[in-house]
Amino acid sequence: MNTVKQILGVLWIIFSIAAAYFCVFEFGLPKFLSDQQDDTVFGIIILFILTPLIVLGLGTFGYFSLIGEYNEKK
Repeated sequence: MNTVKQILGVLWIIFSIAAAYFCVFEFGLPKFLSDQQDDTVFGIIILFILTPLIVLGLGTFGYFSLIGEYNEKK
């Protein structure tokens, strides 16, 4: 079971990298560079609030799972 947790830790880190890419280049920057004010505000929220929360959350969880913090200790 501990091996599965470590493999899933790598998967969470990969999800973190993918989320960083999509949040910045697919969602954030096109909205941030838009001429409409509503899109600019939404782009700022995505880039500076949601992206760090999502990426740091997934990355931290994956890192702790990878180093064995969630292993069963008997």
